[in-house]
Amino acid sequence: MAETDPSAPAPHDSGSTRKGASKPAKTQLRVGRLVKAHGLKGALKLELYTDDPDGRFVPGAAFTLQVPDTSPWHGKSVTVREFKWMNSHPVVFLEDVEDRTAAEGLVRAILWIDEDEEAAVAEEDAWYDHQLVGLEVIRGEEAVGRVIRVDHLPAQDLLIVRSGEREILVPFVKAIVPDVDVAAGRVVVTPPDGLFEDLAADEESEDEALPSEGRTAED
Repeated sequence: MAETDPSAPAPHDSGSTRKGASKPAKTQLRVGRLVKAHGLKGALKLELYTDDPDGRFVPGAAFTLQVPDTSPWHGKSVTVREFKWMNSHPVVFLEDVEDRTAAEGLVRAILWIDEDEEAAVAEEDAWYDHQLVGLEVIRGEEAVGRVIRVDHLPAQDLLIVRSGEREILVPFVKAIVPDVDVAAGRVVVTPPDGLFEDLAADEESEDEALPSEGRTAED
């Protein structure tokens, strides 16, 4: 439901500061990570941070690389030669990456692309991470927390909600998050029993442990 951007930490780089990446002139979106060399012809398996991989990784698409300063790829970009699915895994072939050795030099690199706001098409039920982070979370008539980041998992996206001192993982699906109102600064949730209730249960248990007026402890 969402593509990642620099305002949210990478799923596997908590608090990422994008060290090793040059400062972008435009807002950039993080769309994938190269996780493993595949085969002998330079292919790389991808971890996807986009809902539209077939549209993003078309031949000729160029991506800015986030790699360590010591990498020979530092400050460079890569261009897609071919994108395909192999046994349900996304795999990309890049220009000038012709063998496994070259591919292994790109493992763990993160791929970024400029956000083209003029060309972007409004899509129902689709938001960028930076639009979601900071939204107040409403359950019924009560504010129960605030979105602090979005995690992208293979099965679904998760809204990470800060509620008091705890972080609640809310599946970002229509049944649980029926309404997102970016303009109003809020997201409405209808979570299943137990997702937020454990917070109230913990507080109630603590209250019961405290002595109350008119009550005495018995041996």
